[in-house]
Amino acid sequence: MFDINNLLRDNIKRLVPYSSARDEFQGEASVFLDANENAFGSPLVQAFNRYPDPMQHQVKLRLSQIKGVPARNIFLGNGSDEAIDVLFRSFCNPGVDNVIIVPPTYGMYEVSANINDVAIKKVLLTDGYQLNLEGIAEAIDDNTKLIFICSPNNPTGNSINRDDIETLLANFHGIVVVDEAYINFSRQKTFIQELTEYANLVVLQTLSKAWGLAGLRVGMAFASEEIIEVMNKVKPPYNINEASQTLTLQALANVEQVNAWIKETLEQRDKLVLTLKDMTFVRDIYPSDANFILVKTTDAKGIYNYLVDNGIIVRNRNNVELCEGCLRITIGTPEENNKLIATLQQYQ
Repeated sequence: MFDINNLLRDNIKRLVPYSSARDEFQGEASVFLDANENAFGSPLVQAFNRYPDPMQHQVKLRLSQIKGVPARNIFLGNGSDEAIDVLFRSFCNPGVDNVIIVPPTYGMYEVSANINDVAIKKVLLTDGYQLNLEGIAEAIDDNTKLIFICSPNNPTGNSINRDDIETLLANFHGIVVVDEAYINFSRQKTFIQELTEYANLVVLQTLSKAWGLAGLRVGMAFASEEIIEVMNKVKPPYNINEASQTLTLQALANVEQVNAWIKETLEQRDKLVLTLKDMTFVRDIYPSDANFILVKTTDAKGIYNYLVDNGIIVRNRNNVELCEGCLRITIGTPEENNKLIATLQQYQ
């Protein structure tokens, strides 16, 4: 049985969060003399002299409409990396607790664990890049607080079997974090729809990928109201700046444009896969539900350096376990993809 009080750090249970000026007053007023701001404005065309909404109410309301989940079940972070860090700081006692990750996977889980002095248990994915449920079950102990599952997975690109994730949710008494940074490109449905079924589920998403807002640093966590309340208590008071909130609201009004880009990205991905398959140095291209592909080659380092010399940057994943010989290639514009193909054809 999941009980959040059995997971929370004792100091977080006792924590009285910082109360900002914008927390204490909400509403309309003509004169604000409460937050020690510069009343004269900003040395910019647009004024940013006032602190932003600490709980990002307008952005959450718009996301609520798009995602079909109540605003009270949404946490916004300075990228999803902040949401990851907040989960560590909320639930994991440094030097005592541990988390499980399933390599190859997104590297920030391990970095955040190390920053927070939380032990990491690694259970490798299978050769088919799926969960090793038996290995995960063996790794869980009384101090295991979080399990991180990236689906679609980075760097492999594939979606993790949904039934396997639900098995973890049903049997693990800690929190299962499903990172869906690439869900907009996937054939699989989001786990957000399962929030009412699993109290121990946290779903991470981002506006950095399909939405094209990587420079604004806006990540999302979706969870039960009690988990979101804890995360809001732990986060810095003004973690999403006013410029990011304003521009995010403008972007969220353009769903049709984003959907068109997603469609074109998937078309370009399929074209790129077909072309690369015929190249002699390509050994395999793994199935992808993301906006990138993982390509196994005969000489990842050599090809990577050759592309760098020609002004094309991909990601060398050769040193990642189970990704030996692999390059991770993001799907670009048609022009960028054509340049990549033409350059690689000269390599053969």
